[in-house]
Amino acid sequence: MAVPETSLTAADLARIDGQLADTDRLLEQNYPGDDGSRQPVHTVYVPADRFTPSLAADWGTQALATAAAHGGLARLGALLGQDAELAEAVASRVEAKLGAEPIEDLRLDFEDGFGDRGDDAEDAGAVAAASAVAAAVSAGSAPPFIGIRFKCFEAPTRVRGLRTLDLFVSGLAAAGELPEGLVLTLPKVTTVAQVQAMDYTVSRLEEIHSLPAGRLRFEVQVETPQLILGPEGTSPVAQLPHAVPGRISGLHYGTYDYSASLQISAEYQSMEHPVADFAKEVMQLAVAGTGIRLSDGSTNIIPVGDNVENAWQLHGRLVRRSLERGFYQGWDLHPAQLPSRFAATYAFYRQGLPAAAARLRNYVEQTEGGVMDEPATARALAAFVLRGVQCGAVGAEEVQALAAVGIPQLTALAHPRLATTSNS
Repeated sequence: MAVPETSLTAADLARIDGQLADTDRLLEQNYPGDDGSRQPVHTVYVPADRFTPSLAADWGTQALATAAAHGGLARLGALLGQDAELAEAVASRVEAKLGAEPIEDLRLDFEDGFGDRGDDAEDAGAVAAASAVAAAVSAGSAPPFIGIRFKCFEAPTRVRGLRTLDLFVSGLAAAGELPEGLVLTLPKVTTVAQVQAMDYTVSRLEEIHSLPAGRLRFEVQVETPQLILGPEGTSPVAQLPHAVPGRISGLHYGTYDYSASLQISAEYQSMEHPVADFAKEVMQLAVAGTGIRLSDGSTNIIPVGDNVENAWQLHGRLVRRSLERGFYQGWDLHPAQLPSRFAATYAFYRQGLPAAAARLRNYVEQTEGGVMDEPATARALAAFVLRGVQCGAVGAEEVQALAAVGIPQLTALAHPRLATTSNS
């Protein structure tokens, strides 16, 4: 067959390539997509001085005791609207989770949870926190992800926050290898400049401690309206991924600071208030394709006293709501929130698994079904199933049986760009 002739010349194509060179670089450098690694389903915040190497296990024990005192984990599933079969399947997995890994991500808090105790007390606390984290990691009792939240970069607390960050990171570096899951959290961000200052800070710490460039990534807490809509009428949060490419690991929504900043009365401050939904939708748009992950905030309605079951139902509903809206992580503040966190999360993935697996199987085997999925939807289906496996909601053997794909193929389907890069 003769090769058909085209009208555009090589010079035309070269000119087009030149016109789009900046676009190509932008997409390559600033929109790498998700890296396929595990994202924790929650972040637990505790005052920094309350952390001990046994804290995660202690929280798991307390969570199981609370569940047992209120009829067990299967009854919790029923309270969250799960049918008997689902509740039993979820309960057994939640029980195992609370025994083996009750906290996935832990933040030792030197901000609101610590307050102003004077420089001597906070210096001692930062040094002790580094030592305790290093000991927990060495003993194998630390959660997979762990780090600190230090005070914000506003003028009154900037020096204090930087000093705590320095003491903590320097203490960990002196103890040996940094924890693989180390996470640093910058709160109450209002401007791009504050994030650029944080980028400079961690870059200097990397240089001082001979760490690889980019080793110290950090989260940004979205707690101020100025980060959603700046004084020029633009969205500073959308500029963050491009101001410090590759440095930010996540955006975390701060329920109560943000709501209070907009004069929402305390009774109505909530993860599901319209102002919260608007802010989180802007956050989603800002980081789409960048690889930066999202976390919802917390509810301060705690399952204690006579309010355990009502608080579980509220928490479970809010967790489910966040998951359905693409926020796969949230904050937990008390051991009794762990059962409802994992019960709602596991039910979300287990309920969605059969349909997602069937559609994936049809896509992989090119079998006609009731839904014709495009590659983008297949990526979303694979990512959903992969998240379920990573958090413990479903097993790899279940995925193999239902979708006829193993975890390597599932990962390649969810993140094809990574597969292409690794094979190149």
